[in-house]
Amino acid sequence: MARRSRAREIAFQLLYQDDLNPRVNPAVGDAVIEKDLDSKGLREFARELLAGVRRHREELDKLFEQVAEHWSVKRMAATDRNVLRLGAYEILYTDTPDRVAINEAVELAKRFGTAESGSFVNGILDRVMHSRTEDSG
Repeated sequence: MARRSRAREIAFQLLYQDDLNPRVNPAVGDAVIEKDLDSKGLREFARELLAGVRRHREELDKLFEQVAEHWSVKRMAATDRNVLRLGAYEILYTDTPDRVAINEAVELAKRFGTAESGSFVNGILDRVMHSRTEDSG
């Protein structure tokens, strides 16, 4: 597994934990990052993703409500919802190329979600990407 992919996986797992158990102390995530990632750069990348999604979670969820036809965020599987948050955060707030962010999210969805998760995540993040380019154009 590519090193940045591993950092994304850790961030995703911590976001999933946040989602299912919001009472967990956020410092627990930092301890996991410290233990599971072996380089300073990867730890900083994972921390940036985790903090960014936490900071923009409400905004990201509102965006999903707009672009995910016939789906509410609450109806989405927790794995899909958190992969989407991570991927959308990368598209909207980082310098990660859009297609890389989408491909990484799809791989996480396939690994941790259902048989349909990869396609679902791909479709939603593609709409997020296009909604951003429409807003700026």
